[in-house]
Amino acid sequence: MLKLPGAVCISVAIFFMTSAMAQSKPRARDLGVPFDGQPGPLNAITDVKGVEVGHTTLISGKGPLKVGVGPVRTGVTAIFPRGKGSNDAVFGGWFTENGAGEMTGTTWLEDSGFLNGPVMITNTHSVGVVRDAVIAWKVKRGVPDQEDYWWSAAVVAETWDGDLNDINGFHVKPEHVFKALESAHAGPVEEGNVGGGTGMICNDFKGGIGSASRVLDAKDGTYTVGVLVQCNYGDRDQLRVAGVPVGREIPENKRRKKDVGSIIVVVATDAPLIPTQLKRVAKHVTLGLGRVGSYGGNGSGDIFIAFSTANPGAISPGVPHQVTMLANDSLDSVFLATVQATEEAVINAMVAAETMTGIDNHTVIALPHERLREVLKKYNRLVK
Repeated sequence: MLKLPGAVCISVAIFFMTSAMAQSKPRARDLGVPFDGQPGPLNAITDVKGVEVGHTTLISGKGPLKVGVGPVRTGVTAIFPRGKGSNDAVFGGWFTENGAGEMTGTTWLEDSGFLNGPVMITNTHSVGVVRDAVIAWKVKRGVPDQEDYWWSAAVVAETWDGDLNDINGFHVKPEHVFKALESAHAGPVEEGNVGGGTGMICNDFKGGIGSASRVLDAKDGTYTVGVLVQCNYGDRDQLRVAGVPVGREIPENKRRKKDVGSIIVVVATDAPLIPTQLKRVAKHVTLGLGRVGSYGGNGSGDIFIAFSTANPGAISPGVPHQVTMLANDSLDSVFLATVQATEEAVINAMVAAETMTGIDNHTVIALPHERLREVLKKYNRLVK
């Protein structure tokens, strides 16, 4: 039982799944879904050295919606480019395909070219508390950034979980943000109904958090590109898995009539890229989403951020810096890896997610694994 200050006491299940648990769930490849490209050892954003991911998952209550009480199906996800112990900014860039959503801190990211601190993802109405809590967490650590600034333009993004969660009850509190930050770790990434993705819906199936990675060929530098998605978008009829019209083949139990909801995508790489190149990488996320049937509906906020862990210390003040970067004509392999990893991360999120019942007994079904395999087999796309 967790007592929340200024709120009705509710039972809150806060799940910090271990790496072993993250590996115990089947992923898309385990079901025989074919994907292009070579994944890293974990097939996750954490294949990029230094990246850490943490979640706080809040699940409590059932039955009719009582604003401020529940049911609660929400949470927070934190992604650190260089780990929670680092104070070194990274080069970054961002892109919005469709702007029916929010990602704070992007004006300074655009102008400075630096991402300083974690990327946070939560529900639409918790952006403010998460932003404030991240700043408080940084202040509590008592260390200014490398430019000796004590202010912070925290990057916090969101998707809407109000179909399953008491979103106007404001159940995400500062302590939940702190736990997501402190629990961030390397290794396998927990997927599905976790963190900010807890109450999300994707292509009219249960959605949430998903991740994937690609390793470039030796001739391209063997760099790694990792992707993490919080997916809450999509039209069932448009869903494609490995090019197969899976959504049309599994038409039952729909909740949404059109593409609404949003998706946040975080791209990490150790390839030496500067901010203008990272913005281009972020743009290529759209092509990965297109592979699974997204068309960027009017009510969907599709916002992407990319960062590079190369060029450590580039933000430190006082002296000129020499930085490394790939030539623009060497970016094709990075673009392709981004497209491939984005596609797989979305399907991993849907495969990992489990059927959930939320407010007013609304139920969203998980993508049925055996039905998926049957459909892929029908189209000769099942690999095992």
